[in-house]
Amino acid sequence: MLSLVLVVAVVLIIAILVMIFRIGSLVSSVKSPVQGRVGTSNKVNGFLWMAFLVVMGSLAVWSYFASRDGFLPEASSIHGKETDYLFWVTMAVTGIVFVTHILLFYFPYKYQYKEGNKARFFPDNTKLEIIWTVIPAIVLTMLVFSGWKAWRDITRQAPDDAVVVEVLGKQFNWLVRYPGKNDKQLGQYNYKMIDATNEFGLDLTDEASFDDFNALQIHIPKGKPVLFKIRARDVLHSFSIFHMRVKMDAVPGMPTKFWCVPTKTTDEMRADLNNPDFNYEVACQEVCGRGHFGMRIILVVDEEEEFNKWYAKQPTWLSQH
Repeated sequence: MLSLVLVVAVVLIIAILVMIFRIGSLVSSVKSPVQGRVGTSNKVNGFLWMAFLVVMGSLAVWSYFASRDGFLPEASSIHGKETDYLFWVTMAVTGIVFVTHILLFYFPYKYQYKEGNKARFFPDNTKLEIIWTVIPAIVLTMLVFSGWKAWRDITRQAPDDAVVVEVLGKQFNWLVRYPGKNDKQLGQYNYKMIDATNEFGLDLTDEASFDDFNALQIHIPKGKPVLFKIRARDVLHSFSIFHMRVKMDAVPGMPTKFWCVPTKTTDEMRADLNNPDFNYEVACQEVCGRGHFGMRIILVVDEEEEFNKWYAKQPTWLSQH
């Protein structure tokens, strides 16, 4: 937060100084016009380009190192690690391109207008334009394909042994349903059957729903694929697990899904972070209304044996209603 305030303050100061100098230049030119096309302002503007590059570049580097303690830890899912890898590859590529943009700041200083100098006429260079077009096209295609592949991997058919969890977003909380222990199949639902008791709209004419159960927290096992079936009851929500680098919109009338494999239990994350109070959580990343800030639910990653014990002792929704 401090780094952001400092950056904003420096930008405002520079902008104010530029405005003051520009107003002074305009007033001076009106009072006593100078001969020639440019005056002192040309040199000052060239210097300001370089000053802006140095000051803002230094602040960007400082901001990165000052904020490192607030970065997310290593991803705790297989897909998350791939996502982080793609992120840093993209950062490297765009970083290289950004370095070339330093010339945009240097050239106004280096080649500022000077009386008597004549610019070289350089209308085009076919070879340079081909290189500058083909190379970025190839690199961007590779980045897009890599991102598409990572997305396809978690949205395609989940493994047959995946643990299924249905998550329903509504203003302003998440509801969770698991398939029952007997058939391992989620029962059908019908939005017309939603009421204060049957919040999922379970279709009780479908016997597969008889052993389904709800949970106040999401429990999933470490090392096994977990399929999240996501839907929304009212407006657009977004199901996000930051530490696993997964996110999927919950869209009214259009169920979505993804699957991932957790690699660290909650206890292991607490030990790694030296934080006994750490919890995974699911948050909503869509501004879904006034109570959006409260749309979170705890997610617990257990060892498989612990998860099976928890799963086995959950009462069915039907037995409670």
